[in-house]
Amino acid sequence: MEHFDLIIIGGGPIGLACGVEAKKAGLNYLILEKGALTNSIFNYPINMTFFSTSDRLEMAGIPFMSVGNKPTRTEALEYYRRIFFHFDLNVKLYEGVETLSKAGDFFQIKTSKSTYSTKKIVMATGFYDLPNLMNVPGENLPKVMHYYKEPWPFIGQKVLVVGGANSAVDAALETWRKGAEVSMVLLEDEVDQNVKYWVRPDIMNRIKEGSIKAYTKSRVKEIRPNEVVISTLEGEVTIENDFVLAMTGYKPNFALLEQLGVEMSEDEKRQPCYDQYNQESNVPGVYLAGVVCGGLNTREFFIENSIVHAESIVRDIVEKLD
Repeated sequence: MEHFDLIIIGGGPIGLACGVEAKKAGLNYLILEKGALTNSIFNYPINMTFFSTSDRLEMAGIPFMSVGNKPTRTEALEYYRRIFFHFDLNVKLYEGVETLSKAGDFFQIKTSKSTYSTKKIVMATGFYDLPNLMNVPGENLPKVMHYYKEPWPFIGQKVLVVGGANSAVDAALETWRKGAEVSMVLLEDEVDQNVKYWVRPDIMNRIKEGSIKAYTKSRVKEIRPNEVVISTLEGEVTIENDFVLAMTGYKPNFALLEQLGVEMSEDEKRQPCYDQYNQESNVPGVYLAGVVCGGLNTREFFIENSIVHAESIVRDIVEKLD
């Protein structure tokens, strides 16, 4: 069993930032990532543009150059690839964490490939791995997708997009522009107010002119092989359908936190308990970094305001390690 001073779970931007700080501090560390490097960004839609400007996403003094004012998914993947190689970070990719436990002064981490022990753990698992399910009949049909990559498979298809936030709006506009017949199901009476400001007028105009049909204050009731039943204020509506893009948001992997005994708030946020000064949870030696700190409130933490977690965490670990 390999032993480390620190194991960071999650190889996204914040996990990499923690790795950079750990290396600078001379810690024996390891980053575990169950997928590709910055797996969440890899799974973003291919044509996605970030809300933040590139300078707000920089870390460790390495410039983030982008062609436009706001970087694209591809530019972000390239930037974090350069971070990975520039600092020669100790990362094991495609190695998912299965169980976490503690024996005495050490944590034991069992992955899909090996077992490790460590004095400290950083949970930087983000929130993009587990989609929020609609929990309706037919959601498990092959035509239902909780992740959207690109519009080409939907040319000439009847597509229902569920949700009104950025990912839903991007999917609706892109598939419509490539020739899909697009409808949307919105919980509220319009798309989210927080949709990217340069995109929101576009979707509002497409809905207003009728190019994209929006069922407002509505929910999906049932998904069938060739149609979808929608509950609206006027009653049930059944529409023909080829694909459902359920852009209903995502949630953190609470199971890993619960294995370690990390407490969470009892309200709807389910926010993990941690000290905002050093990011240490109620379990000594377990630190939280990035979006996972917000629980189900996934709009509170972003890359740009979470990078500082890395320095706070490593500083505290160095002070406490024997």
